[in-house]
Amino acid sequence: MNFIKKYASYAFLSLSVFPLSVFADWELNLPRGVTPFSQEIYDLHMYVLWIMCAIGLVVFGAMFYSILVHRKSRGAKAANWHHSTKVEIVWTVIPFVILIAVAVPATRSLIMMEDVGDADMTIKVTGYQWKWHYDYIGTEVDFFSTIEEKSNTARRRGSNIDPFEVEHYLRDVDNYLVVPTNKKIRFLTTAGDVIHAWWVPALGWKRDAIPGFINESWAFIKEPGVYRGQCAELCGKDHGFMPIVVRAVPEGEYIAWVEEQTQAKALASDQRNSNNLLATTRTDQ
Repeated sequence: MNFIKKYASYAFLSLSVFPLSVFADWELNLPRGVTPFSQEIYDLHMYVLWIMCAIGLVVFGAMFYSILVHRKSRGAKAANWHHSTKVEIVWTVIPFVILIAVAVPATRSLIMMEDVGDADMTIKVTGYQWKWHYDYIGTEVDFFSTIEEKSNTARRRGSNIDPFEVEHYLRDVDNYLVVPTNKKIRFLTTAGDVIHAWWVPALGWKRDAIPGFINESWAFIKEPGVYRGQCAELCGKDHGFMPIVVRAVPEGEYIAWVEEQTQAKALASDQRNSNNLLATTRTDQ
């Protein structure tokens, strides 16, 4: 027992002098995200992780204790019993309780993920090779979003553009998906050619975009900001060049943006009609 106490003291001494600042930024962990669901998933992940750590501590603690204390060099003799009803009940009940403790919050998260009702707005997301189309249901706003031109040029051989000098290289687009904060947004995800996947890590979910099918999901973004993602399903030679950028803005700014987009689309339509009319008139002459 003194042997164990000695090495335990060494372990605690090592932890006391080890700089805790190295744990300040756990980049290998899940991002907490900016939606209630992403934060729910993060909390569930950490909850299960600590349960796993506790199980590992008990199992490996018992194993190393047995190795050190009951080793042959100390004259330990192996037990000769082979059955214990009490022990079997314990090691059956404890895992059952642990599974229930994990299953309940996991089920709650799954139900939360599928709850697309009572949405304040709906956006249809359609994947194409190799771009995204966004349609704001109930408005006149719809547009394509493709990789930003400078990134697209820099990725090509012989462009003479250093990718490290391009801000958000391969992660920026020409048209952002603009959404309001503090509104429940329903997403309808599909595809027009092959299977894609719409994924923004900060939102906490990924949805496959499948031709002929519509997958539903939702987001409630609390904080304004720009959140980046990408296609997460291998969809062809330019799969790696289908970035996604979501820009969350306050409701007033979003309403102004919708009005601006609607007016711009109406102006473009009028201009197109005028050009067609002019072309028809010249043909008749």
